Amino acid sequence: MVLIDLSAAIEMAFCSDPGQVRPLNEDSVLVNQKLGLAVLADGMGGYNAGEVASGMATTVVGSELAHQFDTRAPGDLLESGQVWARQALIDVVARTNAAIYQAAQSQSQYTGMGTTLVAAQFYDDHLAVAHIGDSRLYRLRGEELKQLTRDHSLLQEQIDNGMLTSEQARFSLNKNLVTRALGVEPTADVELNEYDVLPGDVYLLCSDGLNDMMEDEEIALTLSTLSVNLPLCAMQLVQQANDNGGRDNVSVILVKIKEAFPAPHGSHGAGWWRRVQSWFG
Repeated sequence: MVLIDLSAAIEMAFCSDPGQVRPLNEDSVLVNQKLGLAVLADGMGGYNAGEVASGMATTVVGSELAHQFDTRAPGDLLESGQVWARQALIDVVARTNAAIYQAAQSQSQYTGMGTTLVAAQFYDDHLAVAHIGDSRLYRLRGEELKQLTRDHSLLQEQIDNGMLTSEQARFSLNKNLVTRALGVEPTADVELNEYDVLPGDVYLLCSDGLNDMMEDEEIALTLSTLSVNLPLCAMQLVQQANDNGGRDNVSVILVKIKEAFPAPHGSHGAGWWRRVQSWFG
């Protein structure tokens, strides 16, 4: 039973590359345009373990959410007033964390493995995003590029505490030290936020192999110039990161909003509830 099909409203493209230095690509990406789901993970751990962790993250999140939305549309409201997309993301990411953690505990070759995660679920002219670690989600709206996620990293904490300026942080040796990750503890402290979506928006999910190699201004210019051809734009972003040194795996997912996608007429989804609330101030 199909309750959601966003194929006509959104376009997705992705590109993933090992970079110029690393022998393995431990990033993993998943896109489901029909469901409006994009998932990106950047693995860490011993030999091959990072690849396993990131692959588990994208596979489990992707398959579990597809299963959840087979019988209940993501924009539906629960009795608690919570939107189903948000609750489903919370539940599925928790189960994914447990699966990775158990694999790391039970198999010695995977000890200590973990992964970042950024998962974007589009529904009812909205976006729910779950993230942990330093993989990012950006939004280009008009001429403005905005970072919607905040890194869970030692570097970000140093910036927040005034120990480093943003400019000094670009040259820090602590770039890849994350303070949260999926699969390294029995439970995960995942951040979840929600945003309005407008036609013309372009969303970028990326591993730190992109933003470590490119300034935000460079990313914005490429998105503004090439997003009319989304697959080419994704490949160009990866190529630019590699041209600038490619010191890490680099992965991107691009999502372009072609038209509005409100919940079907008569569906009491998130947008419907917000409109009701607005009537009463």
